[in-house]
Amino acid sequence: MSAFIALLIAALPVAQTSTADIVRAERERLNDCLALADERPEAALEESLAWIGEGARPAARYCNAIALLGLGEYREAAARLEELANAPDAGGLGDRAVYLAQSGNAWLIAGYPDAAIVALSNSLKIEPQDPGVLTDRAAAYLSTDQYELAQADLDEALALVPNSVDALQMRAQLFLEENKLNAAEADINRALLLDGENIDTLLLRGHIREAQRVDAEG
Repeated sequence: MSAFIALLIAALPVAQTSTADIVRAERERLNDCLALADERPEAALEESLAWIGEGARPAARYCNAIALLGLGEYREAAARLEELANAPDAGGLGDRAVYLAQSGNAWLIAGYPDAAIVALSNSLKIEPQDPGVLTDRAAAYLSTDQYELAQADLDEALALVPNSVDALQMRAQLFLEENKLNAAEADINRALLLDGENIDTLLLRGHIREAQRVDAEG
């Protein structure tokens, strides 16, 4: 064995340890920044900008987007999350799926359901059986009056997670809007069995009962 090869082998564990330390430190800094974004988004934004100035690592850009979400800058946050998801250094496919899902939610809150559908659909290309993302895309489809597509997503989400109160509520609302009152009642009753104190579920049940009363009188 040459002295050069021996030197490389001797240095390898040190290099691996150094890399592991860097990854661990970055993960800890990201966790701290995300916690700060939840409590003090302005401070998190400042921290993320300083971090970006040190090299614009993906974790820094991610915290920047989450801080913008905390500040209610949903459109800008959505764009940055989508940009991060498509960046060469975004990480693995799982990371990209998360960024796209969060981008889609931000687009939807910002009032851009079509952009939300694009981002959420791209997330589902990576993780096709994510019930939360399916439910979110159903919400975007409902916002654009695409009821058949919304129901398809909700049916799939409930096949994966039958006790999802959010999906049951949303499908009950969809059935109500389509005047499928028996189906709406069945879904809302299931939701109530799972969470009988959910205010949104109770309100929706009231709307469904009123629609049934009007329908019976008609």
